Amino acid sequence: QIQLVESGGGLVQTGGSLRLACAISDLTISPYTVAWFRQGPGKEREIVAGIERSGHITHYADFVKGRFTIAKDGAEKTVYLEMNSLKPEDTAIYFCAASLWLSYISTAPENYYYWGQGTQVTVSS
Repeated sequence: QIQLVESGGGLVQTGGSLRLACAISDLTISPYTVAWFRQGPGKEREIVAGIERSGHITHYADFVKGRFTIAKDGAEKTVYLEMNSLKPEDTAIYFCAASLWLSYISTAPENYYYWGQGTQVTVSS
């Protein structure tokens, strides 16, 4: 059983930056496909970015391309989401999700088995 713990959320002004971290605790050394999703008030959960388990392939939602960057650390125990040029519409709870079995980056939340508790990101105008 693994646990995902997000951190780094907070309140920031429009145009500001935040760096989210997803710490993965695991008793085995396993490569995971990891994705960041977000869910705004009254909205469905949507993928923001993902990184395939090899670490060589990434995916970004169109609304964050050029502003957000996803990366794994060398030990693959933490996945980061660097968020720049933040906009009020980026306000949401951000969740980290992981899968041992996906060999690609799925945009469907139901394809990820492990989830963190979420971290709130609020962008003020």
